[in-house]
Amino acid sequence: MNYQIFEVLNAEAGRWPLIDDLMRFSALYLVFLVFSIGGAVVVHALTRRRIRPVVSLASGLVLAFLLGQILNHASHEQRPFQSHAVHQLIAHSPGVSMPSDHATAAFAVAFGVLVFLSRRAGLALTAMALLIGVARVWCGVHYPGDILAAAIIAALATLTAYVVSRGPSAASQEESLTLARRDPR
Repeated sequence: MNYQIFEVLNAEAGRWPLIDDLMRFSALYLVFLVFSIGGAVVVHALTRRRIRPVVSLASGLVLAFLLGQILNHASHEQRPFQSHAVHQLIAHSPGVSMPSDHATAAFAVAFGVLVFLSRRAGLALTAMALLIGVARVWCGVHYPGDILAAAIIAALATLTAYVVSRGPSAASQEESLTLARRDPR
């Protein structure tokens, strides 16, 4: 099924010049816009002294990177252009396909911003991450399963960071702040 979905998306590559240009840009460069927007949201949060959510976001990013590396080393799936005739629109070196590093990074930033800092920016970044994932398949360098794995890794990392940030110490700190506001001695 993974290859069949890949085939449907990649079969259209090379037929629509404007869409091909959009997909090339998205596959290669849109991740930098995701980083820039995520960075701007982080800077805005830091100016408002929202340190804890920024640390939680950073923890999720680090965890997503580590999980991605573990899966990459455990996987032996080659890139589509190594084992199939594909319409490859961007140059890429051969190697392990799963997970997509671009998609993992984009989804991790998007989900982290969504959960910890800004729902609106997080939703926009999630849409960009989806476009990056589709573009990587369209351009012939990843299978859909590689993108799905990236999204799952990012979601698990963000969820883990969220659970840890809401642990017992977080609840007692929030309770202490609430009591301090009520009784300013």
